[in-house]
Amino acid sequence: MRVLTLNLWETRGDWPRRRDALAAGLARLDPDLIAFQESAKRDDYDQAADLLGDGYHLAHSAKREPDGQGVTIASRWPLREVREADLEVPPRTADSACTTLLAEVDGPVPLLFANHFPSWRPHLEYEREQQAVIAAREVEAMLAGRDLPVVVAGDMDAAPESASMRFWTGRQSLEGTSVCYQDVWEYVRGTAPGHTYTPANPLMDADDWPFRRIDYILVRRNDDGEMPLRVRDCARVFVDPIEGVQASDHYGISAVLEPRSGAATGPL
Repeated sequence: MRVLTLNLWETRGDWPRRRDALAAGLARLDPDLIAFQESAKRDDYDQAADLLGDGYHLAHSAKREPDGQGVTIASRWPLREVREADLEVPPRTADSACTTLLAEVDGPVPLLFANHFPSWRPHLEYEREQQAVIAAREVEAMLAGRDLPVVVAGDMDAAPESASMRFWTGRQSLEGTSVCYQDVWEYVRGTAPGHTYTPANPLMDADDWPFRRIDYILVRRNDDGEMPLRVRDCARVFVDPIEGVQASDHYGISAVLEPRSGAATGPL
């Protein structure tokens, strides 16, 4: 399966041209599972549905900015239980719709897919730590002891060396708990920079932003340290303009995953 995470930058900039570039790029990539951040969902417009067309099951976060911006999960396969973890950590996070959207995916390989979108302000790493713990605990609660693969993707607004990302990747405990997810980019590309929010992108409007690699795909390791999903490839996408148009102010991350031999298949 091909998994994609991409911050859409809502409908900012030259949206008609960006819309065409995004739609063309998504059709070319043909992903099976998608985590969109800053996706517009309003009474009169569903950005994910517009870009993807038919063939996807969609789940949208309830928590959204006043303009309708939030997160969306898109799946080739039916979505069963969908939950949303409220990441508001008073008092400093009340001005943004940070959230984690989780969905059970009833595909050839049943799995749990989460779209994690914590606080974006650089000085809120303390809150991102708490939000990572909230999201990880919600994953475990939703699994309820089941041996399902878990993929967490999103614009996590933190560098790999940050406490929140060290928590996700098993390098640091927080709030009396710990987890171990594999950073798919690191697994495939090692120490290659992998910048997704960078001045190299002409749409980035904060060229002195302190963090560069902030978009991730993570695969949960089981209690024995194994990944139930084998990582075949990982790459940045939407890096180059499409017919002269830059698709978003973020580059996306795409990964190809497949079940390990003996992994559970079939319906949830």
